[in-house]
Amino acid sequence: MTARLCLRLSPKTIATITELATIKKVTKAAVVEAAVLSLVSPDHNDHREGAISRRLDKIIRHNERLERNQIISSEALTLFIRAWFASSSPIPQEALASAQAKGRERYKNFIEALALRIHQGKSLTKELSEEERLVENKVDK
Repeated sequence: MTARLCLRLSPKTIATITELATIKKVTKAAVVEAAVLSLVSPDHNDHREGAISRRLDKIIRHNERLERNQIISSEALTLFIRAWFASSSPIPQEALASAQAKGRERYKNFIEALALRIHQGKSLTKELSEEERLVENKVDK
């Protein structure tokens, strides 16, 4: 036996209930009953906490990947700058204009190569991850 209950709901809520009932091919009363039961069930909070926990875990893993990628980028840039300072000497004043023109050309080539790598889906972090797997496989053997 079911009891009758009169509710006042916004037109938007009614439209949502109607749409869901049509999709699920059930009555509007069944949709409302399922929603109320879901809300008042003792394990409602457990399901909600579980969903939030899973989302937080996913966000944490994503942030850890971002942090790792940022560290790799910083270290790669630092190593490059150290190597460049160690291997380059100051440019004499008379050769400065020529060196700047050559630098602009090399920078243009660098940007083109970078754009090509990005377009192809390549990245330093992916290459390092592959190298790590290869090293781990060799160590495990």
